[in-house]
Amino acid sequence: MEATTKTTWNIDPTHSEIQFKIKHLVISTVTGHFRQFEGTVETEGDDFATAAIRFSADTASVDTNQAQRDEHLRSAEFFDAEKFPKLTFESTSIEKTGDDVYTITGDLTIKDITKSVVLKAEYGGSMTDFYGNYKSGFEVSGKINRKEFGLTWHAVTEAGGIVAGDEVKLALNVQIARPA
Repeated sequence: MEATTKTTWNIDPTHSEIQFKIKHLVISTVTGHFRQFEGTVETEGDDFATAAIRFSADTASVDTNQAQRDEHLRSAEFFDAEKFPKLTFESTSIEKTGDDVYTITGDLTIKDITKSVVLKAEYGGSMTDFYGNYKSGFEVSGKINRKEFGLTWHAVTEAGGIVAGDEVKLALNVQIARPA
């Protein structure tokens, strides 16, 4: 029986984005990004159902397009970026659940709290770019409860409205490159 070759793909940060969405005042949604991140996907050959995924984002790179809010998110009340400079994800299982659809289960660590999360990944296809690099694209989505990860800051308006919701929607558009 022939051994399958392990392939390590690297996230292409130039063609990827790591985004989250959270309700503000329960009436609108604030979108944020992590600007600095890295990750690898190790597969047997090109079979993504065999993948082992490792990902990290620099918590100080959080960007919601509003400087004062970003500083608050970097503070000890949220990410505590000085003490916990990275959030990480490591897959524990991947299951192909449909044509080009995968369910990814893994351990997400924010601050010093690790919880199992389930993400949905939709394979967008593969192609060789202008420079001869073979790339694959995925749209990944999921939800977490921020309070389960120690992001417990809470405030209520004078009228009794909640300032920040507990549910955080994750939306990642990731392009990975296989070495030539």
